[in-house]
Amino acid sequence: MTFSRLLAALGAGLLSIINLPVGAATPALTVYTYASFVSDWGPGPLIEPAFEARCGCDLKFVGVEDGAALLGRLKLEGSRSSADVILGLDTSLVAEAQQTGLLEPHDLDLGAVEFALSWSDPVFIPYDFGYFGFVYDSESLQNPPTSLWELVNDTQGPKIIIQDPRTSTPGLGLLLWVRKIFGDDDTKAWTSLSPRIVTVTKGWSEAYGLFLEGEAPMVLSYTTSPAYHRHVEKTDRYRVAMFEEGHYQQVEVAARLAHSAQPELAKDFLRFLLSDEVQTILPTSNWMLPAVRTGEALPKAFRDDELPRKTLGFEPAEVSAERKRWIKRWLTALVQ
Repeated sequence: MTFSRLLAALGAGLLSIINLPVGAATPALTVYTYASFVSDWGPGPLIEPAFEARCGCDLKFVGVEDGAALLGRLKLEGSRSSADVILGLDTSLVAEAQQTGLLEPHDLDLGAVEFALSWSDPVFIPYDFGYFGFVYDSESLQNPPTSLWELVNDTQGPKIIIQDPRTSTPGLGLLLWVRKIFGDDDTKAWTSLSPRIVTVTKGWSEAYGLFLEGEAPMVLSYTTSPAYHRHVEKTDRYRVAMFEEGHYQQVEVAARLAHSAQPELAKDFLRFLLSDEVQTILPTSNWMLPAVRTGEALPKAFRDDELPRKTLGFEPAEVSAERKRWIKRWLTALVQ
């Protein structure tokens, strides 16, 4: 290359630098989720670098205590929220969340997605699912209850730790589970169970931590929780009591916010949640079942006998209409 051509090439390079947009910044995407999702052992730290490599953006997770608290924060902040995506609501809360008018249709073509559960919704996409269950310490409880009816009515039954249905999706799940089994006798059921409730925590993380510290031999969690202990800690000490009436199902979902300044980036993030890259890490990071069939078998720590034979649930619209009344009945029973 001649000296004159070298100068010309350098000049062109300098010109391209000069013409770059002044103050151009990396686009940011803010995702509101629950605390355990972004914990060191949760899926958040794995998803963040993977999505950033794909989008060339800065993915920011903001964690609150639990799923129900997400809805409360969404309502409180309204269109002033800095969130672009909300991740961690479940099907018990979707109708109420949609009524806020703050969410945008996902606009994804889900026709080619092979979901592991029945799904069709224009706003929410499922990323994982599971079943609520009572996990127990087999070293301190040799004969766990075999039904929700037994847990509630056995006055000599084990002490338990549960979560608040006003702030926690597992807590709300138990409220609905009891309502499903006992119907209008739910207040009576809670009154019977109340003396054996050691504490009611705001969220799952606090409740499970107290359980592991030995504060009670049973805690409200998920039927998949023992898989964590087998996979990571190589112990079968912590098990789940499978109930003959069935277990209440939880489907966790994500949606994008209508006021987001990054609508396409938010849409791409929702699409990424359904990818094999994310779905294959959820079982051993969020300890739930993947919402999409990936063709990859679950790790051996997951057991078929910890999948309920019967799935229980309410329609989201009914939960939205009755949630406050059912919570009031719960509160009345617990303070008696």
